Amino acid sequence: MNKTVLILSGSPRKGGNSDTLCEQFRRGCIDAGTPVTKIDLREKDIRFCKACYACRQLGRCVQQDDMNEIARQMVAADVIVLATPVYFYSMAGQVKTLIDRCLACGGQLANKEFYFIATAADGQPAMERTMDGLRGFTDCLPGAVVKGCIYGAGAWQLGDIQGMPAMEQAYRMGLAAGGSADAVQS
Repeated sequence: MNKTVLILSGSPRKGGNSDTLCEQFRRGCIDAGTPVTKIDLREKDIRFCKACYACRQLGRCVQQDDMNEIARQMVAADVIVLATPVYFYSMAGQVKTLIDRCLACGGQLANKEFYFIATAADGQPAMERTMDGLRGFTDCLPGAVVKGCIYGAGAWQLGDIQGMPAMEQAYRMGLAAGGSADAVQS
């Protein structure tokens, strides 16, 4: 049985390198017959967490922005993909803001499968801080499992990711995300 996949693209530019890898992952899901939804965070109004903790009583955030709907989709998904370009050796601000706002739904994200996508001008070792930050989020979610990490190293300018091994890796992990028997993860 296929799982449902939610891709959260933190790329500030449409067709950016991390966004391109999201599209490859999405294509793999579609080819595997897996239900997939992609949300472009650049198009969403997600405000900073105010640490008011009203969500602890209400079960949702009191802020009226796009995060409540995104959180609902995260809770409904079996697999969540977090994608970000790397800025100054860390994740993009819009991804960190989304993670912080998961305070309201974190308990409902238990036992989810996660994939991480990151792109950077530098090499893979320099991207580990970003991946560690993403892992820090999933470490707070009981039973969360990181199924794969895609490193789009050496991609700075728009389109640099084209033809790199990360393109095929993103496609294959998209196939695998829904449980496709044809997927071969690398």
